[in-house]
Amino acid sequence: MWSWDAFFSFLTNPQLIQGAWTTIWLTAVSMALALPLAVLVALGRASRFRPVRLVTGFYVWLMRGTPLLVQLVIIYTGLPQVGLRLGVISAALTGLVLNEAAYLSEIVRAGVLSVPRGQSEAARALGMPPWKVFRVVVMPQALRVMVPPLGNSFNGLLKTTTLVSVISVEELLRRTQFAVQTNFRVLEGLTAAALYYLAMTSLWGLVQRWLEIRVGRGHQTGPSRGRRIKSAALPALEMETR
Repeated sequence: MWSWDAFFSFLTNPQLIQGAWTTIWLTAVSMALALPLAVLVALGRASRFRPVRLVTGFYVWLMRGTPLLVQLVIIYTGLPQVGLRLGVISAALTGLVLNEAAYLSEIVRAGVLSVPRGQSEAARALGMPPWKVFRVVVMPQALRVMVPPLGNSFNGLLKTTTLVSVISVEELLRRTQFAVQTNFRVLEGLTAAALYYLAMTSLWGLVQRWLEIRVGRGHQTGPSRGRRIKSAALPALEMETR
């Protein structure tokens, strides 16, 4: 039978609060490390050098084709057999970063490919080095395409961190399991944990919405702005049609 007293005690349980904090920082650090790696992988897949394309393509194929749970277990229990022993947190971060970077690299690659090639060619014609073309011309435009799926990936990663409980990381789910063992109120404990996850993802939804508006600022076309853009584009269109 449902117990409201047990449910509210779980909501205010310091173990769950600490577990929620662990989930938040684990997600933030994983995303912060995975994103630069994803950019490198995406650039590698677009490289002119075939070996680089093959290596990065194999990495994405491997990470996306195998379950994260299996990857975590292999990293935590398999690497010590070849002389590389990682702590619980290090193993969890390694697994999350490597797995997430494979997915994020496809988002980055799609964003970069969405920028018309002519713009980067024009920048190179002006004498810009490739790294500056990528930073100044390509990435600001690609971000508008990338921010929504990147935000969704962060949201998903918040919940994916539950898998690291398998290798004994004391995030929210594992802390909830410990708390449940004191009174065996499983339903109440898991419901409280679900509300914590719901609160975290909802707060992130607000942050994501703010980021989307900020990145898209200056590119939204209202009625007056649309008329200005249209009138400014007419001479160019007329020259094209001649």
